[in-house]
Amino acid sequence: MASFSSKNEFYGISHQWASDYDLDSCETYRRNICPKSTNSVFHCDVKDLDIKALAPIDILAFGFPCNDYSVVGEKKGLDGDFGMLYKYGVNVLESHNPMAFVAENVSGIKGANGGKAWEKITTDLENAGTGYDLYINHYFFEHYGVPQMRHRYIIVGIRRDIGLEFLHPEPSSKENPVTCYEALHNPMIPSDAPNNEIRPLRSSTQERLSYIKPGDNAWSEDIPVRLRLNVKGARLSNIYRRMNPELPAYTITGSGGGGTHGYHWTENRALTNRERARIQTFPDDYEFIGGATSVRKQIGMAVPPLGAKVIFTSLLETLSKIQ
Repeated sequence: MASFSSKNEFYGISHQWASDYDLDSCETYRRNICPKSTNSVFHCDVKDLDIKALAPIDILAFGFPCNDYSVVGEKKGLDGDFGMLYKYGVNVLESHNPMAFVAENVSGIKGANGGKAWEKITTDLENAGTGYDLYINHYFFEHYGVPQMRHRYIIVGIRRDIGLEFLHPEPSSKENPVTCYEALHNPMIPSDAPNNEIRPLRSSTQERLSYIKPGDNAWSEDIPVRLRLNVKGARLSNIYRRMNPELPAYTITGSGGGGTHGYHWTENRALTNRERARIQTFPDDYEFIGGATSVRKQIGMAVPPLGAKVIFTSLLETLSKIQ
């Protein structure tokens, strides 16, 4: 989706190879991104990926697992099972020295291990290969046309010997964000769009939702006592939380248990996976492979394509200046 033109020259991005631990995610990628070169997508644990044997690349894009940095998780940081997996991105930079890279992670990464995780990750990225200049920004994607309050750290690295400076794009919708209502109605989702099945809820859940106003959640005082959740301790705000049609959606997540599916503002149901994909700015013809739970996970763990497009367009503009 990202492209840039200057002086009759066109700059775009083409797929070279990809890798993921999840089989359905790999199948989805093959179906939509590289249907004619399915062998270029490697389904494996990144620990088993033969990085040195991979084809040369100009840009590396990677989102290292956020499980150990998320504010929702246990926040183990570098000490968790997934905390050190960013190292495999560093290994790619060491082996292939691409001109640039883009790395993504959750807001909680900066505070993991008392800030030591962030310091180590950025230092390792900066010193990888022949060295990279880092340009870091905390993106509020609702400020960039995404109809969702989704906040992520984006690290852009430009190989130091290239001598170019990257400028993070300016917000385009900070004062007038796109609402989740607009996302689902402008235009309407086609009747034949894939992944758009409504999954039935238990009658008690539907009744509970009927008392929850748009933007409110399971802790609403409007819910009768007999339908309230018997939960002690922390009360997560996203439990049975309805979207507010006048605002961007709250963050679409990959989870879904315990009332965290994301719920329509008036209809007593969870959002369909296609509606979630719309809020994440996937095109309607982007088909996700796998069961409903797997598809929800893929959508919720993705970077919004529109947000990625904005960032990579700016990166293409930067790289177009290479002499």
